[in-house]
Amino acid sequence: QGQLVESGGGSVQAGGSLRLSCAGSGYSRSRSYIMGWFRQAPGKPREGVAAINTGSRSTYYADSVKGRFTISQDSAENTLFLQMDGLKPQDTGMYYCAARPEGRFAMWYTPSTYNDWGQGTQVTVSS
Repeated sequence: QGQLVESGGGSVQAGGSLRLSCAGSGYSRSRSYIMGWFRQAPGKPREGVAAINTGSRSTYYADSVKGRFTISQDSAENTLFLQMDGLKPQDTGMYYCAARPEGRFAMWYTPSTYNDWGQGTQVTVSS
């Protein structure tokens, strides 16, 4: 089981940008994982934002963030990134990074299928 630590959250005005980072440790370099970003607003369920297959580098996005957010990875540093541009007030929430082994027969945006979670980083977008 690996460990994940997020950073980079903050408060911005609508239209601004933030870059989230997630440092991973304890993951095998010889295996592929699905690493995802999720967010949760108060009173709402946790939702998938974006994910990446660390082997094939295939990426997946929620419709609400397509064209505005970009997920990427630095394999050498075992770090996951989420570049968020054109932020909107509805993007406000706690952002979590998560990981699971590749090959699990489940949609990337299903939180219960992920083994490891970070502690979260808060993103607040004001209008």
